[in-house]
Amino acid sequence: MQSPVTYALIAITCLVSWLAFNNRKLADRLILWPPAIDKHKQYDRLVTYGFIHADFMHLLFNMMTLYFFGRQIEMLMSGLVGVWVYPVFYISALVVSILPTYLKNQHNPNYLSLGASGAVSAVLFAFILVAPWQLIFVFFIPLPAIVFAVLYVGYSIWMDRRGGDRINHSAHLAGAAYGILFMLLMDGRVLGHFLQQLLNPSLGG
Repeated sequence: MQSPVTYALIAITCLVSWLAFNNRKLADRLILWPPAIDKHKQYDRLVTYGFIHADFMHLLFNMMTLYFFGRQIEMLMSGLVGVWVYPVFYISALVVSILPTYLKNQHNPNYLSLGASGAVSAVLFAFILVAPWQLIFVFFIPLPAIVFAVLYVGYSIWMDRRGGDRINHSAHLAGAAYGILFMLLMDGRVLGHFLQQLLNPSLGG
């Protein structure tokens, strides 16, 4: 099977999220809650929060995005470095993407965070670096990946400053930045490839 890690991540996330939908105690144990990390040293929450979701639509959106782009990034990373790289990339993206808001709310007992959005953003932006002109369908509207990236970053920055929608836009931005940085550090040739692709637009590929 191609892309076994992506399929495994989707399966585990769907299973754990479904169990947490019906088990408040499990959800409370896995969610990112700063006092549990700060006082009780439950550092695993920096990862487990990414395997539970607020509702079915939240889960569906993240897993569909991971399905479409995670498989390609997994095959690319496995081919360039090794099969171990992609799972390390995904799990570390969960941690890195949440760190800014965790540190900001480290002593806030009212702060909670859940969902794979930060890691999924890392995967998506790793893909954009490789195929900037690939068409991405956003609400059934086709957009070149690089155009979507600009709009996504701009919207996330604006909403992060505005606040009020209970979505962790900071994690999206941190995840996106990490996805790009990881790809560049993994193989420096990616930058040259990206610039070459950027200067030679080819919609759909």
